[in-house]
Amino acid sequence: MSAALLFDLDGTLIQSDPLHFAVFAEMFAERGREITWEWYVAHVHGTHNLESFPVLFPGEDAQRLSDEKEARFRDRLSMGQTPMPGAPALIDLAGAQGWGVAVVTNAPRINAEHMLSAIGLRSRFETVIIGDECARGKPDPEPYVAAMRALGVAPAAAIAFEDSASGLQSARASGAYTVGIRSSATAEELMRHGAQTTLQDFIDPALPEILNRLTEEAMQ
Repeated sequence: MSAALLFDLDGTLIQSDPLHFAVFAEMFAERGREITWEWYVAHVHGTHNLESFPVLFPGEDAQRLSDEKEARFRDRLSMGQTPMPGAPALIDLAGAQGWGVAVVTNAPRINAEHMLSAIGLRSRFETVIIGDECARGKPDPEPYVAAMRALGVAPAAAIAFEDSASGLQSARASGAYTVGIRSSATAEELMRHGAQTTLQDFIDPALPEILNRLTEEAMQ
């Protein structure tokens, strides 16, 4: 393959943060606590359950709570979701250009499968890299390195789309050109964590210029 597009999943291919927030708000409410969207973005978004749950729910079984939280999340997915605007068309374009595509996510594989199915894109990705199945997950670059290795492309010929601090750090450190998706953070916040440019979604008018990088790389 001459080039590749690498996609985070939560908040990038699917606007899943409202679903995650709803589950967390529900779990906190059951414990007599209330959280806001701003608190969720600052303290929960992009974190690993088993790392954050001992702090969020001290004294409770982090693994059990993690399993419960993810089951509740999948229940909400069962109603079906829409992909991020422009995502299916961008994947079509990649196929027409002969570019590889991969999902690179820290989500558990069962969640990744449910999310991709919920937005109707599971069949479009042969390569799905799961952070927990790598030697190290995001923010380490290994998940993105694994995706490029699987697709047979060099970092200079890859564009990564991310929305979280840990994901941006991972993608940037892998050498891929790193694009922040403004689904839950501002352009300034995304750039601070490693984005080289940002998009609102995949119908953003700035996207074609970003994709030109791959055509230029192929000509060199």
